[in-house]
Amino acid sequence: MFSLGSWLPAWPGLAWGWALLDALLQGLVGACAVSVLCSLMKVYLYIQCLNDPARQAEKEAIRAQREALEPLHVVVLTAALALVGSRVAALVVLEFSLRAVSMLLSVGKGTPSSQLYLLCQYSLGCGMSCGLSFLLEGAPHSTSNLALAAGLAGLLAAYSRRLARHVCSLYELHSRQRYCGVCLLLLASGHGIPRLLRNALALTFALADLAAVELINRDFLSTLEALRFWTPLTICYTLLVIYMQEGPRRSAHQTVLVRMGGLFILLLTVGRWPDVFHILISLLAEFWCLLRAGIMLDMCQQQGFTQQLQMDRQLGSKPGSEATS
Repeated sequence: MFSLGSWLPAWPGLAWGWALLDALLQGLVGACAVSVLCSLMKVYLYIQCLNDPARQAEKEAIRAQREALEPLHVVVLTAALALVGSRVAALVVLEFSLRAVSMLLSVGKGTPSSQLYLLCQYSLGCGMSCGLSFLLEGAPHSTSNLALAAGLAGLLAAYSRRLARHVCSLYELHSRQRYCGVCLLLLASGHGIPRLLRNALALTFALADLAAVELINRDFLSTLEALRFWTPLTICYTLLVIYMQEGPRRSAHQTVLVRMGGLFILLLTVGRWPDVFHILISLLAEFWCLLRAGIMLDMCQQQGFTQQLQMDRQLGSKPGSEATS
């Protein structure tokens, strides 16, 4: 592979243009990753609703989602991820990772909720952007590598959307008549989609966390300067996690406001002015992701409440609990 920038004169404006192109390509990879995640969750939730006669209205709501808005969602998310700097993207990744670990440890012995997969949309895009920025930093052909990554990510996103469209329109017929290989595969192993997403997200965020810490630390010239930033950041993240644990039934929009508000106040004191602007962009991007996945989020939240109620009933029906009462 070759870099087109190496064939052109080293003009300052040209270097800025290549930096903008790299940011757009990184944002496109992150937006495509989010699209793949949402498509697979749509497939999983649709199959779950189809197998439950009481959730036929939810099944129709998923089918009624407008596929024409998906390209617009990718374009908007690409622009947001390209505008957000690596510093704020790293903070978003670390905040979500800490919150996800806390949720997994406190809910059902580490059993992840389906809602968590949808809440991580923007954080996943930031994680992909951070990872690519760290891995390709200083590479001689970074633009060509990013273009290849964006092309592969675009193909995966297109095939995932095609799969979701196929399932919503033909899965009910094909699974009953048993002559479509894709639908038969989903019929046999569709319940494993959350496990697949869990493993993929765990690996992605583990690498993104390492990249995020490195991207943040490279701006500090001394250990004392790093401590002045990490100490209030750790306190802020701890308070946010405690707040989330005390109010698990808060809406996703309230959670986003609290999280981004905490980071906004933190960066007003220890950050830079561009970071404050990037936090505002992140807030809008988070709301955009939640708006796109609103129907699926409501379904996952209702399913989580139902499972929690069933667990409470099972605990209450144990012989030990009757004796104590």
